[in-house]
Amino acid sequence: MRWLITCLLSFWFLCCSKGGDSGTGTTDVGPSNLTITPTVSTDNSGNVSFIATATNAVSYEYDFGNGQYQTSTTGSVTYKYTASGTYTVIVKAKSTTGKTISASTNVTITVALSLVWSDEFNSPGAPDPAKWGYDIGAGGWGNSELQYYTNRTDNVLVSNGTLKIIAKKEAYSGSNYTSARLLSKGKFSFQYGKVEVSAKLPGGVGTWPAIWMLGDNFSTAGWPTCGEIDIMEQKGSDMNRIYSTLHYLGHSGGSAIGSSFLINNVTTAFHKYGLIWTSASLQFLVDDVVCYTFTNSSSLPFNQNFFMILNMAMGGTFGGNVDPAFNSAVMEVDYVRVYQ
Repeated sequence: MRWLITCLLSFWFLCCSKGGDSGTGTTDVGPSNLTITPTVSTDNSGNVSFIATATNAVSYEYDFGNGQYQTSTTGSVTYKYTASGTYTVIVKAKSTTGKTISASTNVTITVALSLVWSDEFNSPGAPDPAKWGYDIGAGGWGNSELQYYTNRTDNVLVSNGTLKIIAKKEAYSGSNYTSARLLSKGKFSFQYGKVEVSAKLPGGVGTWPAIWMLGDNFSTAGWPTCGEIDIMEQKGSDMNRIYSTLHYLGHSGGSAIGSSFLINNVTTAFHKYGLIWTSASLQFLVDDVVCYTFTNSSSLPFNQNFFMILNMAMGGTFGGNVDPAFNSAVMEVDYVRVYQ
C-alpha cells in the first residue's frame, strides 16, 4: 500500500510540475497585454504606421477594416489606405503554440485624391473621340427599349460647355425614337476611386437616362458576370426619384441590389451624382451626400477595371410607356471626373 501511495504521489508531482507543458518542455503560455499604436500620416497620403506589442507573441495578424489583411512577426507594419473614412483595425497576436489574443483600434483617414481622367465638355461639336465611343443600334440589347442609338449630332453634341444627349421622336431604321449611348470602353477604364458626374436630367414620361459602368471583361465574360454599377438611373414617370443599383451573377434584372431616393429639381438644376468605390464598399452619393452603401468583397466582380457609360433610353423594361405627346428631351452633362 505504501508503495502504491508513493507511486501515485510521484505521478501527481510529475503532472503538476509540467503545468502547461506543450510536450516540448516549454510552458504553454498564451499572449497577453496586447497593445496597438497607430500613427496616421499627416500628408493625406493614407499611410498609417502600426506598432503592436504583446507578451509571449511571435506573430501578429492585422485586419485593416477594409477587407485587407497582413501578417507581421515584429508587430510593426505600414499600410496605405486608398479612401477616406474611419476604419476599425483588429490585431490578433499569436504565441508559439497557437494561442491568440485580439485587440482593436479605430483610425480616421483622410486621403487626398488626384484627378486621373475627366471630360469638361468645353470643345463644341462631337464629343472627344479620344475619350468616347458609341453603341449603335436598336432595342437596348435586352431591355426592350424603343430607341435607335446613333452617333449623329442630332442626338449627341457638345455646346455651351455641356454634353447634350438628345432623345427624339422620329422614325429611324425601324425604330420610332432616336437617342445616343456614349462609352469609354477601350479608351479609359479604372479600378477603385471616386466618380463625380454633374448632370441635369430630362423630363418626359418614358425617358430613361443613366450614368453607369460595366466591367472591362464584358466582351468575354458577358453580362451580368462582368458586373454593372448604376451610379444614377431615373425614369420620367417618377422624375425626382434616383436609383443606384448593382447587377452581378445571381443579382441581376429584377433581383439586382440597390436603393432609391428622392431629390428636388432634377430636371431644372444640375446635381452631382457620385460613387466612392473601394475593395470594401461602394458608396453612392447625390450632391456629396452618401445615399446608399453596398459592401464589397473579393468574391464579387467589383474588383476589376470598369468603363463609363452615359445614355438616355426610351421606354423599355424600366422606362415604361412613353407619353404619346413626347417629342424630344435632353440629358445635359456638365462634366465627368474620376479621382484616385
